[in-house]
Amino acid sequence: MLNDQLQNKINGKTKPIGALGTLEEIALQVGLIQSTTSPAIKKPTILVFAGDHGIAATGLVNPYPQAVTAQMVLNFLKGGAAINVFTQLHHQDLIVVDAGVNADLGHLQQDNFIHAKQGMGSRSYLDGEALTQNEVEQSISVGKQLVVKIATEGCNCIGFGEMGIGNSSAAALIMHGITHLPLSACVGIGTGTNEDQYKTKLATLEKVAALHQVTQIGNDPLKLLAAVGGFEIAMMVGAYLSAAENKMVIVVDGFIATAALLIAAKISPEILSNCLFAHNSLEQGHTKMLEYLKAKPLLQLGLRLGEGTGASLAIPIIQSAVAFINQMASFEQAGVSTATE
Repeated sequence: MLNDQLQNKINGKTKPIGALGTLEEIALQVGLIQSTTSPAIKKPTILVFAGDHGIAATGLVNPYPQAVTAQMVLNFLKGGAAINVFTQLHHQDLIVVDAGVNADLGHLQQDNFIHAKQGMGSRSYLDGEALTQNEVEQSISVGKQLVVKIATEGCNCIGFGEMGIGNSSAAALIMHGITHLPLSACVGIGTGTNEDQYKTKLATLEKVAALHQVTQIGNDPLKLLAAVGGFEIAMMVGAYLSAAENKMVIVVDGFIATAALLIAAKISPEILSNCLFAHNSLEQGHTKMLEYLKAKPLLQLGLRLGEGTGASLAIPIIQSAVAFINQMASFEQAGVSTATE
């Protein structure tokens, strides 16, 4: 049995059993994902989905103007963001996707930028559904196709990031709908929000949750996505599903990325066996999401940036786990006596 073969290989390395802690768990999981006792991490890639949210234009849930989404996409493409620094440092590919930015980005032509716009941002869920069912299904389909292409180019380890002003509110509503935790436990301060703004944000989202009856539709993930989601979140759902289908190691980032995973796992629960959780975000709902998923984050760095930054930072740890199982000598190879000899 592969599990036993992997565990025996890990235990046979020149170390006390369990001495490499979580690295041993990672090596075992990656071997099981790849169905081999000699796992490998190839062409690790971070895919950042960008999309706008209609609610952001109201100013009720976010202090930053919606225009920041497009501005940050430009920053990604110029190499000036945190995710650029980390992916370059760790030799990871970075791909930015316009899933639904409320700006004309058609003039941007770079190899690492994908035009996949499904609309000029979602509609405000204060007035009705954010997306149509057709937009949800099409976004999921495009997300799947993007990952299939990346997989065929040799990538077997992928992390997803996002950029979208207001998307932490969509993530909180999705979390509330699926976990049934109180909305106050799901809604965080978010980026740049003060206490008064937080109170307005929570009150606004309470109205939204009641309007769409999100806890009632939580068992229908596509309906929940249509009600309160966004183009970048829906596209990420498809990307998760395709990554699992292609036996890729999935490195889960922060709050919004984990909310998208909640949707994907509702559609296909077995996806979770492919997931390694990069970090625990400072966004309060993220801790509770991880508890709900019974997930063990690899890093505790106080991050709350998004962009896939946590996933990028965690990938070298995964590479270290794969390196030790392949390159570290066994007791027999090294001529070192075991504890029983």
